[in-house]
Amino acid sequence: MIFRNRTEAGRKLAQALKKLESLHDRRDVLVLAIPRGGVVLGAEVARELGVPLDVWLARKIGAPGNPEFAIGSLSVNGELVLDAATIHTLGITRTYIEAETQRQAGELARRMLLFRGHAEPVKVRGKTVVLVDDGIATGSTALSALAALKHAGAAKRILAAPVAPLEGLPRMQAAADETVILHASSAFAAVGQFYEEFAQVPDEEVVRLLAAARNA
Repeated sequence: MIFRNRTEAGRKLAQALKKLESLHDRRDVLVLAIPRGGVVLGAEVARELGVPLDVWLARKIGAPGNPEFAIGSLSVNGELVLDAATIHTLGITRTYIEAETQRQAGELARRMLLFRGHAEPVKVRGKTVVLVDDGIATGSTALSALAALKHAGAAKRILAAPVAPLEGLPRMQAAADETVILHASSAFAAVGQFYEEFAQVPDEEVVRLLAAARNA
């Protein structure tokens, strides 16, 4: 399955979410999108469902010398999920992890101010949260977010993404109350392989989409 772009993927994801019985009553539903790419999909999902849109911020904890290779993830409220097996295999020190976690915490605070205008946490207690991203690769960011949302009192957590690796799907399903994945691939190399257009989404576009959703 190949999507033309994130907007098309978001519309298809919204149609799949509309079929969930748990979303028939949408009075306490909130869409939380993972920036930056996930916000493009989240905007489509929130518009189709007629519910509020906000962002859930998390940052990848990258491996030494290879920051794109995730060994864990940090959510904005401090929830840290680490891949213990990979950390052991690579011999990554606790000192490195603590320093990288602190650095990413600073970046999270900066992005909260940039995207939302303030650093006040998103209120999720008692709400059904639809967590949206443009694709799941290692799953570390999604797992961190799901754990944090549970800790924050979300009544139900629905993980929604167009694509994910087939081998990682059981772990995602176990972590969320419900999952909506349009395509789980056994030949998964990167999220971008499932999109014809997969350019990086600029910060300005995230800010614009969030402002448009607030004013809708």
